[in-house]
Amino acid sequence: MPDLEADDRKLVTLARSSRARIQAAEGAAVRDTDGRTYAAATVDQPSFKLTALQAAVAAAVSSGAEGIEAAAVVSGEGLLKEASVHAVRDLAARAPIFLAAPDGEVLKVLDR
Repeated sequence: MPDLEADDRKLVTLARSSRARIQAAEGAAVRDTDGRTYAAATVDQPSFKLTALQAAVAAAVSSGAEGIEAAAVVSGEGLLKEASVHAVRDLAARAPIFLAAPDGEVLKVLDR
């Protein structure tokens, strides 16, 4: 798959770490348009559920981010949930979203 730039590889690494830290189904990371990064894992509570990417975007927005430059999701399922894509697209119509396997191999890149 694609050879990522250092900043994008960092997103995959942060997403992997978030997933591994709590043994979550997914880990995700986003970089906002100011270059700040936010990482999160799947949230699965009785009263609400968030994909890892929804949680990372929520962290960015709650910190004042006005846009997303790029995002990464690490998942053992090998697929990107539609809700995750929509969370990024709410802030950035064309930001790349990298889907990676647990070992960090990028499986897919969505850019629209």
